[in-house]
Amino acid sequence: MNKYIDLIKKSYSDYWNYLKNSVLMELNWENYFYGLIIISLVVWALEAIFPWRKNQSLFRKDFWLDTFYMFFNFFLLNLIVLVALSNSAAEIFNDILGIIGLSISNFQLLEINKLPFFARIFIFFIVVDFVQWWTHRLLHRSEFLWNFHKVHHSVKEMGFAAHLRYHWMEPVVYNSLRYIPLAIIGGFSAQDVALVHFFNIAIGHLNHANINWDYGWLKYVLNNPKMHIWHHSKKLPEERKYGVNFGLTLSIWDYIFKTNYIPHSGKDIELGFEGDEDFPKDFFKQELYPLSKK
Repeated sequence: MNKYIDLIKKSYSDYWNYLKNSVLMELNWENYFYGLIIISLVVWALEAIFPWRKNQSLFRKDFWLDTFYMFFNFFLLNLIVLVALSNSAAEIFNDILGIIGLSISNFQLLEINKLPFFARIFIFFIVVDFVQWWTHRLLHRSEFLWNFHKVHHSVKEMGFAAHLRYHWMEPVVYNSLRYIPLAIIGGFSAQDVALVHFFNIAIGHLNHANINWDYGWLKYVLNNPKMHIWHHSKKLPEERKYGVNFGLTLSIWDYIFKTNYIPHSGKDIELGFEGDEDFPKDFFKQELYPLSKK
């Protein structure tokens, strides 16, 4: 037990130092704090220059709530619980394997470090995106998980910061389901992860932005604002009641598995979900949902 307590303490300490060094600009180029700020400002500027819904304010509905969510979920939530939880879960998993005489290396399919840099990046990107697409579908299909995912779908006007409005339970689910496939591949460096994450943040921000883009023929590969707005549509056909367009960065999974849906321009469709008029409107009640529902 002491081993796990020490691991939790070290997780908090290491992440606090990382966060402090990020803010003080004492890291190399893989600085998520300023990377997030720069990407956000660039996409927000694009919203100002090329607005799709021209009557939507640049400071749209819930702009400041989503901005707070953006920094809380990306940085503070890790400090509060996720880093310690992830490290502890990984250690417990490794200890269980050790009891039966195995280690995670017994399950690794290839030695990723021996591959060229771009092959390593590509494999990491594809594996992570597919697992997240599948997990996203699960969030919609499971009634238990959907209650947490409602926070993200409570957005009523799309904008870049809506990308990171999500319940604290979501990264617990995503990280848990992502751990085993990544552990099986293994061997990724911090630089590999940073490159993919910066790209994913940029595409995610653009998906939620008030921009009329779909990237031409690349729309069948990359998720885009014209496609993703239908994921947030309040009204869908009965046969699509569990959701559509689940892609996070890539849209290709939706086209492969027939979950794509763009019946017409979604510029002015109503966003949300059935019963969202009774959904909590402030941060703390949303974070406590569904425990806080009457």
